[in-house]
Amino acid sequence: MTRIAYTIRNSLYLNITDRCTLECRFCPKHTAQGPVVHDFDLSLDHRPETAEIIEAIGDPSGYDEIVFCGFGEPTLRFKVLMEVARWIKAHAGRVRINTDGLANLVNKRNVLPEMQGVVDSLSVSMNAQNPEIYAQHCQPALPGSWEAMLAFLEQAPEYISQVTATAIAGLEGVDIMACEKLARERGVGFRRRELDKVG
Repeated sequence: MTRIAYTIRNSLYLNITDRCTLECRFCPKHTAQGPVVHDFDLSLDHRPETAEIIEAIGDPSGYDEIVFCGFGEPTLRFKVLMEVARWIKAHAGRVRINTDGLANLVNKRNVLPEMQGVVDSLSVSMNAQNPEIYAQHCQPALPGSWEAMLAFLEQAPEYISQVTATAIAGLEGVDIMACEKLARERGVGFRRRELDKVG
């Protein structure tokens, strides 16, 4: 059975795609752990459409926030994501997107203005302080991904008030302090994550 929505603490997470622009070596779906977070199996047998996702949410106002996350990159389904996000906002919910920051690169346009007023916060996986370490751990499909992610981070605060970059401590070669410096220089927050701790 496809699990579209799952709860961690008082946030509802939405699993809307299994596709991704990266193939991160540390992602549980590429490790022995498999597509499981907090005992929730996030395997998808289909990619749910807008109405099905909305039905899985229920009342969004009962949660601290509704988070587009799952085991794929939610902005790869940008049209569906925005349709659901607008519905959440119309029903007194708060919207966060956990993203690899490659939406502009993939969609070949700046999508951030479309998020303005709909998305309350962004959490962007920076993951590394330079393109070499990024490529080592994230194995991006598209050239220029690290640079595109940084550009996205730099532009995001113009449209969204709460933007946080993240990086994982414990990955070979990742300099957490250098990652934080890159984030601060772009006017966004920074959160250190721990290896093998998901959710």
